[in-house]
Amino acid sequence: MNIYGQIVTILVSIFSFSGIECYFINIDAHAEECFFDKVSSGTKMSLMFEVAEGGFLDIDVKISGPDGKSIYSGDRESNGKYTFAAHMDGVYKYCFSNKMSTMTPKIVMFSMDLGDKPKESKDMNTDEHHNKLEDMVNELSTSLTGVKHEQEYMEVRERIHRAINDNTNSRVVLWSFFEALVLVAMTLGQIYYLKRFFEVRRVV
Repeated sequence: MNIYGQIVTILVSIFSFSGIECYFINIDAHAEECFFDKVSSGTKMSLMFEVAEGGFLDIDVKISGPDGKSIYSGDRESNGKYTFAAHMDGVYKYCFSNKMSTMTPKIVMFSMDLGDKPKESKDMNTDEHHNKLEDMVNELSTSLTGVKHEQEYMEVRERIHRAINDNTNSRVVLWSFFEALVLVAMTLGQIYYLKRFFEVRRVV
């Protein structure tokens, strides 16, 4: 099984048992893939990505708001995580660009985690203590969800890199075996040549 098949198998096996929404895309050379999410102002958004295969494992990343202003821009990144809060209602766009590549496609795994919508202001007669406790519980729940997603993301990275290392190790072993065969063949050839050389000398 080649490295592409190993990575696909790893990602499918992990995502089938996890609750996160992850995507696995192929970006051709000179191409750009964009995705959109419509959120309300104040919603927490977290983008995580990893270049699984292709070239130098780098990709250009850009996040834009509904007003067209750039929120985040990164060039030739292999992986990363960027968290921000929506500054206004509307559609947010995040793009992965492989325009810098001349002929090599890239395989990118990414996920966009969206937090809960900001709550509307409650009645002033609501118990303040109850509100504070509820806010603390919600904040703790959000933090735990973030930790869970981070652990799953790191597991994906570790398994992808392990598959790449195993594939590289297999190639090194095969190349070493080939070099050993060449060395043995050269040694036998030299012995045969020297033997024939001295046999000719004795005849003369």
